[in-house]
Amino acid sequence: MLLHSNRIGEGPPFIILHGFLGMGDNWKTLAKQFSTLGFQVHLVDQRNHGRSFHDSEFNYEVLAQDLKVYCSHHNLKNIVLLGHSMGGKTAMLFAALYPELVSKLIVADIAPRFYPVHHDAILEGLSSLDFGILTSRKEAEVQLSKYVQDVGTRQFLLKNIYRVSSEILGLRINLETLKTHVSEVGEALPSALNFQKDSLFLRGDKSEYISVQDETLIKHQFPAAVIKTISNAGHWLHAENPAEFFHNVRTFIT
Repeated sequence: MLLHSNRIGEGPPFIILHGFLGMGDNWKTLAKQFSTLGFQVHLVDQRNHGRSFHDSEFNYEVLAQDLKVYCSHHNLKNIVLLGHSMGGKTAMLFAALYPELVSKLIVADIAPRFYPVHHDAILEGLSSLDFGILTSRKEAEVQLSKYVQDVGTRQFLLKNIYRVSSEILGLRINLETLKTHVSEVGEALPSALNFQKDSLFLRGDKSEYISVQDETLIKHQFPAAVIKTISNAGHWLHAENPAEFFHNVRTFIT
């Protein structure tokens, strides 16, 4: 099956992969900026997210294969590939498996190592949303606030709510499958993974996702990697400091 995407601009392909529980539309503002540099930006929804298909299988191998099918369908080559968090791991694996398709790799705030599961409260909160009762996004936010205190995280999650009909709300994500396979999101990528071409790893200065110790692992598997830090930003570095994020990516790809 083919992944859903929103394409902006014209030129060489620039693919953006969102993180866990996100969607391509989360990146629309930056995508418009990247398109002004002469790229066609592909905001791709990974399986079980956004408007893409739902499937009971969920791991990085199938996510990378989904992207390969997408690129083959659209005849994409010399791709600038950017991934954030979960999307960053998909991007790393895809680049290592299909280096002939990727010209430059950008990874936002994730390393190829193992991460413990830390989405329990969020998944519990999403599971508590009863769309037989809830009639508005505001009501859903009130319910979600019992589980997720951070306003920014709640707003991010609420973007998954859509109108199934004029009276019924629903979630775009395949929540049950994602709950079942949530441990896959934290899995380490194969230690033999290797990508020799230009790579940029961006981390937030307030984030702990890429530690000093991770730099050795990144350099081992991505020998040409440059690691840079975005100031005044946590894990959502592209949203918290978009100007600095854009500047670093623009410098790397142009």
